[in-house]
Amino acid sequence: MGKGLITGISGFVGSHLAEFLLDMGLEVYGTTKQGSKTENIDHVKSRLKLSEIDMRDSHSLKNLVKEVEFDYIFHLAAQSFVHASWKTPADMLETNVIGTVNLLEAVRNSKCDPVILIPGSSEEYGLVYPDELPISETNPLRPLSPYGVSKIAQDFLGWQYYNSYGLKIVRTRAFNHTGRRRGEIYVASNFAKQIAEIEKGLKEPVICVGNLEAKRDFSDIRDIVSAYWLAANKCDYGEVYNICSEKARTIQSVLDLLLTMTDKKIEVKKDPNRLRPSDVEILQGDCSKFKEKTGWSPKIPFEETMKDLLDYWREKVQK
Repeated sequence: MGKGLITGISGFVGSHLAEFLLDMGLEVYGTTKQGSKTENIDHVKSRLKLSEIDMRDSHSLKNLVKEVEFDYIFHLAAQSFVHASWKTPADMLETNVIGTVNLLEAVRNSKCDPVILIPGSSEEYGLVYPDELPISETNPLRPLSPYGVSKIAQDFLGWQYYNSYGLKIVRTRAFNHTGRRRGEIYVASNFAKQIAEIEKGLKEPVICVGNLEAKRDFSDIRDIVSAYWLAANKCDYGEVYNICSEKARTIQSVLDLLLTMTDKKIEVKKDPNRLRPSDVEILQGDCSKFKEKTGWSPKIPFEETMKDLLDYWREKVQK
């Protein structure tokens, strides 16, 4: 099946993609940042070929791409927490944008000719008006966070390197995705962790929340990584594709669903520190373009995803 590189392999998405590619029979390589935690991939670590590389280190990236002629590169290394992008916007932009340039330059200056997947984000769309729903790939990009701006830059770098140099780049814009191993800083995972802590008596029966009115389009991470594989193998180079469930849920409904999965009586309390300077009101995608090209459709019900996420935190949270 060939050789695949996953940048940021120890992250949430990277770890699930590593499992998927190993099951597909690929020889899987990955980059991790020095000092970063690798617990997400500990269960498959012996089957991976890992390199400690900061994406801002162009020299190390060039050496890796030169040494191994990859068939696929999945560029997942990025700072991806939207809330943090207001606190450290320069660092966010440097990591996400310069890191992408360094990777593309490494490929351009090598004998390697891989398919490169650049995963963008629904945060690129940002401010969306009611008459623009559901969101297609042609919708205007009006980002409402430094993170959204950084993902647009990555996205357009993929377009530019395809057109200028003929690199085999596919761009995607995945909407919200979650599941086991999702970091606690992300909304559904944060709710699940708080419930697990309450169940074990580590926390008062109060869940702290931010904006519950926002609407998001959630998919299971396992559906997303299978979509990334299809994108790399069936989609047109240079094109961009939405990946989503095409259903919008309020954050309130996500919390309500999780609360039905516990016997504890829990109070919900607003925390002003969890509110963003500007928030995207609704993200509901249209991925008909991707479905028509690949035949993909999400398989895992959202209720199953939330149960898996809550059970993950029940296993992880210790008294």
